[in-house]
Amino acid sequence: MDTIRKVDYFVAEIANKPGEAARVLDAVRSVNLLAFTGFPSGRRAQVDFIPEDAAAFKAAAKQAKLKIRAKKGGFLVQGDDRSGAVAGVMRRLASAKINVTAIDAVAAGGGRFGAILWVKAKDVNKAAKALQAS
Repeated sequence: MDTIRKVDYFVAEIANKPGEAARVLDAVRSVNLLAFTGFPSGRRAQVDFIPEDAAAFKAAAKQAKLKIRAKKGGFLVQGDDRSGAVAGVMRRLASAKINVTAIDAVAAGGGRFGAILWVKAKDVNKAAKALQAS
């Protein structure tokens, strides 16, 4: 059975050079991250942190002098790996006429998969309902 939950995530811009992701991850290593993703953004890089505990993450980021933007909402999907698992999630959002801004999905090993997905802020509550997210 899949579990889908609404999560908070935080965005930071960092230098796009070797070692920067390691530096920021090390700075917040006291916080359990459910997901982390990064990609080039202009001449810099954008990194998204999805912490288990938003308050603990904000405190760790502040202590590390990591400039983070205001929290946003996304969704964490976890379940038994099978053909079409992510397609089913995407179909539910499409049926609700919700556009997915971005998604990252992976086979997690041990017969499991995970995905993190983002929708526009105005669609978070509607997506939560369509996905029956906790």
